[in-house]
Amino acid sequence: MVARDLYLNQLISLMWDGQIKVITGIRRCGKSVLLFQLFYNYLLQSGVPDDHVLKMELDKRKDAKYRNPITLADTVDEWISARSGKCYLFIDEVQFSYEVEDPDNPGHTITVYDMLNELKGYDRLDVYVTGSNSKMLSTDIATEFRGRASQVHVYPLSFAEYQAAVGGDKRDNFDHYLVYGGMPYLLNLQTDQKRQEYLASLFREVYIKDIVDRYKLERQDILEDMLDYLGSSISSLTNPTNIANSLNTIRHAHTSVNTVSAYLGYMVDAFLVSIARRYDIKGKSYFEFPNKYYFTDVGLRNARLNFRQIDPGHMMENVIYLELLRRGYQVDVGVVTDRSNGQNKQKEIDFVVNSGNRRMYIQSAWQMAGEHKETSETDSLRLTNDFFKRIVIRADVPGVMTDEKGIIHCNIMDFLLRDDTVTP
Repeated sequence: MVARDLYLNQLISLMWDGQIKVITGIRRCGKSVLLFQLFYNYLLQSGVPDDHVLKMELDKRKDAKYRNPITLADTVDEWISARSGKCYLFIDEVQFSYEVEDPDNPGHTITVYDMLNELKGYDRLDVYVTGSNSKMLSTDIATEFRGRASQVHVYPLSFAEYQAAVGGDKRDNFDHYLVYGGMPYLLNLQTDQKRQEYLASLFREVYIKDIVDRYKLERQDILEDMLDYLGSSISSLTNPTNIANSLNTIRHAHTSVNTVSAYLGYMVDAFLVSIARRYDIKGKSYFEFPNKYYFTDVGLRNARLNFRQIDPGHMMENVIYLELLRRGYQVDVGVVTDRSNGQNKQKEIDFVVNSGNRRMYIQSAWQMAGEHKETSETDSLRLTNDFFKRIVIRADVPGVMTDEKGIIHCNIMDFLLRDDTVTP
């Protein structure tokens, strides 16, 4: 059992906040384990009686009757009425619930969200739900509660979680993590072949099927080609027009920019990929296009490309991006203009990282051997001309150090294993 303390502590902090707690994230990332095992064990260890936690798993046959929202609400009402003190309701795969006709209001229907919003009014009941599949993706679950929910977003295992789980040499583990990522079930598999087969099966049997079924896509081939394209374009700027042109030229896909834009949205909604928007640091505004797209897990990205094109620099950049999101930061791609020597050239900063009114700029560089490479990586940082931290995360430096220009150089494993090494 992997300790998911980051998310467990978030759930603990949200207890009895008057909201429904909604746990979201890509499928198979550990949402159900977090709620039904880790948080449940915390409650028991805190003195909550076992019979004061009602668990409903709507994807299981034993709990199928609770897919009817009226039956669910009536059961909860009867259950809590038979107990004194605080009670907890866990519902897994809430999207399996279906609409029923309102017996008191003919012509209208009742959904599970109507019932849960009603149950939220019980003073002695704290409600927690998870869910995500082809009927309803995780992004929908939070919005259905119309501002009456607190959300905990779960990612695949971070490198720190992975290292704590497997132990041993952190450098060897990091190399392994760059290839296979952090989907939790991988810890049960003993060979590279089984890991590769599992990650490939997630695309084939879960993610692609979910999106195709949900949106009734007629062009699954376009969806798969786009995933391949984005997988090959990690750390590169792109936009729907470029993607459509590439697919039409190379794959003869005969697709439109509008279709590509829609499919990109479906991937983001399913938490397969995430968009990093470009931000003009001087102009203090966003560009509409192009943007960068990062995979929610580098192992899934590599599986999508049959474990070819595993460039450690690109994989490290993807891992850094995910780690910054995991720590709760807002992350953009920075653009700064170099006007020296008669130039008017845009230069990129990999990540502009914000937390409230605090900010830091981060470059990802696998190695910086040679003066030219170092200059190219740090030039854009020096052009910001402000007082926020400027950081280069690297694989070829020991620990953390600051150069003569005031730029911090941090080893990638120090960054990933210690969340206090790089902060705004």
